[in-house]
Formats: sequence, structure tokens, C-alpha cells
Amino acid sequence: MTATHILLLIGGYFAVLLLISYFTGKNDTNTDFFKGGKQSPWYLVAFGMVGASLSGVTFISVPGWVEGSQFSYMQVVFGYLVGYFVVAYVLMPIYYRLNVISIYQYLENRFGTVSYKTGAFFFFISRVLGAAFRLFLVAIVLQQFVFEAWNVPFEVTVTLSILLIWIYTFKGGIKTIVWTDTLQTLFMLLSVGLSIYFINQKLDWSFGEFFASEELKEYGKILFADDFFSRNHFIKSFIGGMFITICMTGLDQDMMQKNLTCKSLKDAQKNMVSFSLVLVVVNFVFLLLGALLFIYAAKFNITMPMMDGEPKADLLFPEIALNSGLGMIVAITFMLGLIAAAYSSADSALTSLTTSFCVDFMNIEKKAEIQQNKLRKQTHVGMSVLLIIVIIIFKHVLDRNVIDGLLTVATYTYGPLLGLFAFGIFTKHKVKDKYVWIIALASVVIIATIGSIPPNILGGYEVGYELLPINGLLTFIGLYLIKKN
Repeated sequence: MTATHILLLIGGYFAVLLLISYFTGKNDTNTDFFKGGKQSPWYLVAFGMVGASLSGVTFISVPGWVEGSQFSYMQVVFGYLVGYFVVAYVLMPIYYRLNVISIYQYLENRFGTVSYKTGAFFFFISRVLGAAFRLFLVAIVLQQFVFEAWNVPFEVTVTLSILLIWIYTFKGGIKTIVWTDTLQTLFMLLSVGLSIYFINQKLDWSFGEFFASEELKEYGKILFADDFFSRNHFIKSFIGGMFITICMTGLDQDMMQKNLTCKSLKDAQKNMVSFSLVLVVVNFVFLLLGALLFIYAAKFNITMPMMDGEPKADLLFPEIALNSGLGMIVAITFMLGLIAAAYSSADSALTSLTTSFCVDFMNIEKKAEIQQNKLRKQTHVGMSVLLIIVIIIFKHVLDRNVIDGLLTVATYTYGPLLGLFAFGIFTKHKVKDKYVWIIALASVVIIATIGSIPPNILGGYEVGYELLPINGLLTFIGLYLIKKN
């Protein structure tokens, strides 16, 4: 598949997204942009959230994870499942009862303005970095397999990617995204299914033979409970996964904004529960694909793609799909799946950043009606430029598997949110609001310090995603120390 073919495919795909945007963005109102008119069918939101949760990171980086960690990622996924039930039955009732646009308005209602701004700030940092991680991955694939052939700089690739997202979200916002996410999830799952089918066909395997093969057993270990000191021990991964979901979904404006477009709390809960069960199965299928890619690469002597002189496991899937002779169907569905996976999370991230900045920092609801749309559109442009800058920086500093990097960043930035919401929900104490930002910042500094300690100093103990609940606990304790008598 040539670079020209890929570019034409991307153009056709975005033409479809623009068509959806045209019909869903006709009103161009802040109500539709921020809350989708509170009319989204729960099953549509649930299906679309599968793609938004997986994103381009999962699409490429989870298969790449298999090389070094086998199927240990499923331990984190099992934790996700429990976390989604906590979100559905603990956090969602609060948001629906308060009828918020930004979920951080709860913190203002509970503690005060500084707490509210602190929570919104940590979400903002988290989502900028998270969205940049996801878009960085699709940008390097497009650069490697499309724009490199035309000597287009990486910076231009990134700018074009963000520009396309901005074009189809600037009017409809979350109302558009509920529908585009559904289409993008369909393309992503179709791509994975067809890739598994055609690679097995090339290996002369049925799916049953692949599942029972000795080659799969080399990659297929799920539970790691032997060495508690290791990073991927079951308990650490499970607890980390649970809290990552509570924070990255339940305390995240991006994910909650979709849920808050449902007609009622009951519909939103049905969405969350059904989506969480499907997500477990889908992640397992991604890991199966990852194992299959490495089996296929070994059999046909496909070398690991290089980037900046280093082997990059995250690029194995595109290398096999596009350059290993699997046929045009796999190449086309891979590119559609990659674009869909990346943009289904990136478009909602851009919209949620715009929403959070407008509501949480610009107090858009208190401004005159004539100013509100103009301010929202200006902010939308500003958020787009910010993402471009951060993604370009990532190219020069990122040196690990992308999904591991994404979850590691989450342990730092979402911890204060976890502590703030937990203290608000599970205690009745008020706090000295003006000191809350100091507590949150101190917690992140302490956790970053702990995370940087070499394992040999800790007796071989490798710090993992358990830092997130510890981060939340430190914030909780700090808030207790500044509670009002």
C-alpha cells in the first residue's frame, strides 16, 4: 500500500466524519457542544466509548506490550472492570444529582473555589498529556509510512492531524463525537478481527489451532503472582488498574462528558456496565493479536521497525499490516482502524479540554450569550495549538512503550483528583480551601520522588501503578490535616 493510497484513504474517512459533523453540528450551540442536548441513546454512548477508551495507544501499543510482558496487561484490565462499577454506582449518581457540565463543579460545591480550580487544573494537565500520548502514536505511524516518503517534517504531520480533528468538532462538540465515536469503534474492531483472520490464514492456522498452539503459550501467561517485588505482580496491577479506571474515567471530564449526555442516570449506568464487560473481551483480543504479530514476524523473519535508530515494538503492527504481503484488505482496514482508534479518543479529548477550560477557568456560563460561542471557538483553537506543541515535545523525550508511559503519567496527575473526590464523598469535613492546591502539589512531588527511586535501593522492589492509590491517600491525609474544626 503506497503513501498515496493511504493519504486518499484518510481523505475519504474524514469526508465521512465531516458529513456526520454537518448534521450533528447544525445548531452550533454551547448546550449541544458541552452536553449533547442530554439526548444521547445509552447503547450508542456505550459502543462509542469502547473506541474512545482503547484509542490508538491500545490499537498499537498493547500488541507491542506482549513482547516484554506477555498477557500481564489483562491483570490491569480486570482491575478496570471493578473500577467501572465504582464509577457507575458511586460517582455517576453525584454528577446527575448536581446536574453539572464540568464534573469538577462538585468540588466547588463541596469545598470551595480553590479546590474546584485545583481539580480542574490537574484534569487539564492529565488530559493534555493523555491526548498527546495518543496522538503522538498515530502521528509517528503516519510519518513513518506516509509522509516520510515525501520528506514532510513530523511537525507538519502533527499539525495536519490536529487540524482535521478541529474541523469536524468545532461546531458540534460532544454531540458530534457521540456519533463519530460509534463509527470509529466499528472500524477499529473490524480492523483487529480481519487482521487476526488474515494472519492466521497466512500461517495456515484456524483460530482454534492458533489458540491451542505452543507458540501462543510462550506469550499467553496472564497471572504474575510469584514475585511481589516485580512491577507486574497481580495485586499491584489489579489495584492500579482499578484506580486508573476510577480516575481516568470517573474523575475525567473527557469520559464523563459522554456519559452526562445520556437521558437519565439509569441509562448512563447501563452504558457504563455494558461497556466495561465488552472492554475486557476486546482487550484480550488485542493481546491475542499482539502474540500473533510476533509469531508471524518470527516465522517470516520480519525485523522490528526502527525509529531514530532504536527498535520500536509499537510499530510492528503497522509494519506487518502495510508491508508484509498480507494484502490490500488488511492494509486498508488497519489504516482505518488506526485512524479511528486514534481520533475517537483525541477528538473527545479536544472537546473536553475546551469544555473544562471554558467552564472551569473562563466561567463561560456567567458571560453574556453573545460572548459565549465566540469564547468557546477561540478556546477550541487554543487547545488545538497546545496539543500540537506537546506532541512535538514527546518525539524528543519519549523513550518507553507508549501505553506504559500513559499509565505512569496517570499515577502522578490523577492522584490529587482521587484524594479530593474521596475526601468529599467519604467524609463530612470541610477544609481550609486556600491550602488545597499546596496539598495536591506536595502529594505529586512526593510520589514523583518515590517513583524515581531505583529498585536496588528498595531491595529490588519495582514501583508500578500502585503509586496512584498511594498518591490519592497522601492527598486525603493532607486534606484531613487542613480540615476545619
